[in-house]
Amino acid sequence: MSEVVSVERDGAEAVKAALERTVHSGGVALFPADGLYGLACDPLNAEAIALIHEIKGRDDGKPSAVMYFSSVMMRELLAGLGDATKAVMGAVLPGPYTLVIANPERRYPLACRDAPERLGVRLIDGPLHGANCVIFQTSANRSGEEAPASFEEVDLGIVEAVDLAIDGGKRNGQPSTVVDLTTIDSGGGAKILRQGGGTTAMLSMFLLEGGFGLE
Repeated sequence: MSEVVSVERDGAEAVKAALERTVHSGGVALFPADGLYGLACDPLNAEAIALIHEIKGRDDGKPSAVMYFSSVMMRELLAGLGDATKAVMGAVLPGPYTLVIANPERRYPLACRDAPERLGVRLIDGPLHGANCVIFQTSANRSGEEAPASFEEVDLGIVEAVDLAIDGGKRNGQPSTVVDLTTIDSGGGAKILRQGGGTTAMLSMFLLEGGFGLE
């Protein structure tokens, strides 16, 4: 039986503590991101990641992003990045963007899968902001089905399969905008890999003002 907590009923601090406890103990959580509901676990825990793929019904072999809830938690990661990458991250995060960055230190290999030199990174705001954990995250849907935008839309089997289920109310229903920044520090441009909740116009304006290209 999974533990079910609600941001509205239990409060943000209690919910964040429950998420931290679950991730740090090797469990899997259902959680509200900015646009959709996701599944989360410790990005260094192979067993927990395998369980997420089992819950979803298929391991599609695709890389997943790691998500942060606090910029403080990102300090170690940022230390190894180039100035251009850090500038873009500082401008658009927290927000509805997944930034694919160069990963020369090959951090979080279980999330990177067969592309260890590339890492997808997210930093979001909202009720979980400030949670003291980094998570491996993927959408909370069965393989081939739509990702849910509310707790009520999540497949009951998924709710029952996780260790912690967080009801964070209705989300906006949009995935993140995925932006490839892997060549931006070597003179290349940013590339939009998927359009989502993050506006291309805002990103383009910042890149142009900073002297960076958008391919």
